[in-house]
Amino acid sequence: DEIQKQYVITARAKGLSDRRVLWGHVFRNAMLIVIAGFPAVFIGVFFGGSLIIETIFSLDGLGRMGFEAAVARDYPVIFGTLFVFGLMGLVVGILSDLMYVFVDPRIDFERREG
Repeated sequence: DEIQKQYVITARAKGLSDRRVLWGHVFRNAMLIVIAGFPAVFIGVFFGGSLIIETIFSLDGLGRMGFEAAVARDYPVIFGTLFVFGLMGLVVGILSDLMYVFVDPRIDFERREG
C-alpha cells in the first residue's frame, strides 16, 4: 500500500535505486504505523500469553496470580496486578514514542509557540 504512493514514484523518477527507495522512504513511513499500534497489542498478548503459559506449565507468575485473584475476588491483588500491567503498558508506550524519533527524524516532541 505504501509502495504505490506518490513520493515513492517521485523517488524512483529521480533515479534512486529500489533498495534506497525501500529503506530510505517506504520503510520509514510504514514503520510509524507499526510503532503506533505496538503498545496496545504487546500488553494484551503479554497478559494473555503469560496466563496461558503459566497455566500449562504450572508456573507461579503475575498472570496466573491475577487470574486466581479475580476468581477469588481478592480485590487488592487484582488492583496490584492491574497496576503492574498498566505500568508496563505506560513504559512500552513511552518507548514507542521515543522510537518515533529514531525511525523518522522529522518527528520531534518539542513545544511550538504561536
